[in-house]
Amino acid sequence: MRRVVTGEQMRAIDRFTIQEIQIPSLVLMERAALAVAEEVKKRAGKKARILCACGCGNNGADGVAVARMLFLAGYPAEVVFVGDRKKSSQEFERQVLIAEKLGIAVRSSGIWEPKSADVLVDGIFGVGLSRPVEGMYREFMEQLEQLDFKLTAAVDIPSGISSDNGQVLGKALRADVTVTFGWEKLGTVLFPGRAYAGQVVTADIGFPEYAFVQAERLWTKPPLCAFTLDPEDLEQQRPLRPPYSNKGTFGKVLLVAGSRDMCGAAYLSALAAYRTGAGLVKILTAEEGRAPLQARLPEAVLETYPSALLPEDVLRYQERLRRDCEWADVVVLGPGLGQAPYAKTLVELVLAEVCSPLIVDADALNILAADPRLTGYFTENIIITPHLGEMARLTGKTIAEIQKDLIGTAREYGARYGITCVLKDAATVAALRDGRVYLNTSGNSVMAKAGSGDVLTGVMAGLLAQGMEEMDGVVLAVYLHGAAGDRYREENGAYGMLAGELADYAGKVLQGSSQARRAVEER
Repeated sequence: MRRVVTGEQMRAIDRFTIQEIQIPSLVLMERAALAVAEEVKKRAGKKARILCACGCGNNGADGVAVARMLFLAGYPAEVVFVGDRKKSSQEFERQVLIAEKLGIAVRSSGIWEPKSADVLVDGIFGVGLSRPVEGMYREFMEQLEQLDFKLTAAVDIPSGISSDNGQVLGKALRADVTVTFGWEKLGTVLFPGRAYAGQVVTADIGFPEYAFVQAERLWTKPPLCAFTLDPEDLEQQRPLRPPYSNKGTFGKVLLVAGSRDMCGAAYLSALAAYRTGAGLVKILTAEEGRAPLQARLPEAVLETYPSALLPEDVLRYQERLRRDCEWADVVVLGPGLGQAPYAKTLVELVLAEVCSPLIVDADALNILAADPRLTGYFTENIIITPHLGEMARLTGKTIAEIQKDLIGTAREYGARYGITCVLKDAATVAALRDGRVYLNTSGNSVMAKAGSGDVLTGVMAGLLAQGMEEMDGVVLAVYLHGAAGDRYREENGAYGMLAGELADYAGKVLQGSSQARRAVEER
C-alpha cells in the first residue's frame, strides 16, 4: 500500500521539512535533481543532447540542477527558461549562477531559437500550478511540442497537469517518464494526468515520515487520506484457503440480478464470484433466465420468478426473499435487473431486508436515482458501484463535472449516507466509510467492454463472502479486477477480451498470488 498526496499536502510537507526540521531546500533539490538525472541516463544514449525547459520557480530550479548534473556527466546540456526573472525564486537564481559558472548555456525563451534535442527535461511548472496555462508559457510549451524529442522526462509532474485532480490546465506536456518526489501525486494517478505522466518513478529525496504527520496542521482543507495498492498487497491480503474446509467455509453469495432479456449480467457476476473463491452462489432471477444460466453455470443455485410480475405479486415472495437474505453472507442487487415496475419493489424489499454487506449496482442504481426515497434504506452495510453515467443520475451532476472531481463526488455522496461509494472510471475511486480514498492504478483499456462492471461486482462479492473486512475487500476487488485485465493484455494483447474471460483471469491472478505467497512462506 502506498500513499498518494495532493499538491497542497506536498507543499505543506515541503515547508515543514525545510522550516521546522531544518533540512535545507538546496539539499532536497540536489537529491531531486539527481533522481531525475539518473532516470534520464538510464533511458538516453551517452551522447544524447539535453534540453532542460524551466520555469523560474523551484521546479525550474530542479530542472537547472538536472542540466548541471547531466552536463558534468558528459552530456551536451542547455537550459531555456520561461517567465519573469524579477519574480524568480532564490533557489532558481542560485542554480542558474552555478550552471553559468560551469559554462552551461542558460537562455530566455524570448530570445531562444527553437531547436530539437534528444531529451527534454520538463521543469516548467510543478505541483503548485492552479490556473490555466496562458501567454508566454503556453506559447513556449507549444514550441516544445513541435520539436522531435526521443525522450521527455517530467520533474515531479508534467507541466500543465493539476496535481490535485489530473486535469489539463489549458495546456500540458506529455512525458515518457515522470520522476516525482516523496509521494506520488493525485494528478499522475487520475486521468488524464496519468496518460500525460508516462511511467511514474517515486524518488525518496529525504522527506521524513514525521513531516507528513506534522504537516497536517498546515493544510487548509480537511485532510485527504488517499492510497493505492501494489502487486505485493494482493499477495498479502488475499483470503486464505484453509485445508480443512467445505463450501460453507468460503461464503454464500445471493445475486438478485438478471431479467427476461438480460441474464448475461447475472451469469458474469456469478462466474466472477466463483472464480474469486466464493463457496456457493445463488441467483434470484426471472424464469426466462433459468435455461441459459443452468447451461452456462450449472454450479449456481437458481431461484426464479415469472417476468410478468406486478409489484403486488412481488410481496408474495417477501418471506422467501427474507430467508435468502439471511442465508447469504453478501448480497448483490442490480446487474441486469431491468426497469420493470416489479424491479423497483424488489429493490425496496432487498434494501429493507439485508443486514450483511449489500453491493448495489447497475439497474438498482438507476431505480434509486429515479426514486431517491429509497436512499432512506441506506445503512453502513451498503456499497454502491456506479459508473459515471449512473453517478450523474444519482447526483444530478453532469458527467463532465464528475470527471473533474471524481474524488470529491464519491466522497460527498458516500459521506451523505454513511456508505462506501466505488466510482468506476479508467482510474476507479473508492470513497470508503472510514474517510479514506482508494485510487486504483491497475487495469487498462482492454477492459472497456460490456459486462466488465458485472465482473467487478462478482469479484467484490466473492472476496467479501470469504470473510474479508468490508473496506479491505472492496479495495482488493477493485485492484484484482484491474490486475486481471493487465494479465490478459500481457498474454493476449489489447483486443478481443470478453467479460467472461476477465472473470477467468481474476481467478488466475489470485492463483498466481497464492503460489507466490507459498513460495515466500516456504523460504
